[in-house]
Amino acid sequence: MSTSQVQRIVAIVPCHNEELSVGTVVADLRAAVPGIDVYVYDNDSFDATAEVARAAGAIVRYERMKGKGNAVRRAFADVDADIYVLIDGDDTYAAADLPIMIDRLAAGPYDHVLGVRRQTTDSAYRPGHELGNRAFNWLVGRVFKSSVTDMLSGYRVLSRRFVKSFPALSREFEIETELTVHAMSLRVPQSEVLVGFKDRPQGSESKLRTYHDGFRILSLIIGLVRHERPLMFYGVIGGLLALVGVILGIPIVAEYAQTGLVLRLPTVILALGIVLLAFMSWMIGLILDGVLKSRRELSRLSYLGYAAPKAA
Repeated sequence: MSTSQVQRIVAIVPCHNEELSVGTVVADLRAAVPGIDVYVYDNDSFDATAEVARAAGAIVRYERMKGKGNAVRRAFADVDADIYVLIDGDDTYAAADLPIMIDRLAAGPYDHVLGVRRQTTDSAYRPGHELGNRAFNWLVGRVFKSSVTDMLSGYRVLSRRFVKSFPALSREFEIETELTVHAMSLRVPQSEVLVGFKDRPQGSESKLRTYHDGFRILSLIIGLVRHERPLMFYGVIGGLLALVGVILGIPIVAEYAQTGLVLRLPTVILALGIVLLAFMSWMIGLILDGVLKSRRELSRLSYLGYAAPKAA
């Protein structure tokens, strides 16, 4: 399918202090996809990001609550389009690969096309980021039973029905994880495309903090597991509690079998209490699993309320 057959394509570019790169990003996007509307969401910048973006031909809007997730949530709510492009404003992703991603989305038709980063320079990935990304890919893939190659990529092409059914609860860089898990839990058709990935422009500084953001992402994954896989989450907790209760109770039962006496009453009470907590955890998991099914049905109906991307 030709990208010109789509009614409206927009690019969402969240930016915080990206005056050195945002102009290039906007120009490259407009050159790669003629007619695309580029929205730069200035996320509380204190440099000339907004002025540079506007001069390059972007539509500039503002989100004063700092955090990429806040900017993306605002953009998804405000901007109406058929196909959405989400790309960082740091000029590390190859805009030239965008037509391939858009055509893949429409021809599928898919709702989510992920740009999998392919380094074009040896130092594009910061130390530890690639290893951490692989670990998160493996963890999320195992939990949600769906493979993903680069869940932390900031380059995606999304359908209207994906965007308008996406809750966007994250505040910062965890937004990429939330997008990935939303696609997995709703089981929308999705695909991956290799895209170029290079160093940031000289003098530009990354906002990522390896350990801080890594812990935030891990915390989000745990929270998403609790919400999206409650039976597994509370089942594991219940299993661990039951194991502890049994370990505490076995010596007491053996002692009672030999002597006919219960000599350690506090331990008996503790073991029984822990086993009861295990059963409560399992019951919570069962109840929340029923609630989850109802919530997914509503999410699915909301998703189906929008038309699929147009194929050729």
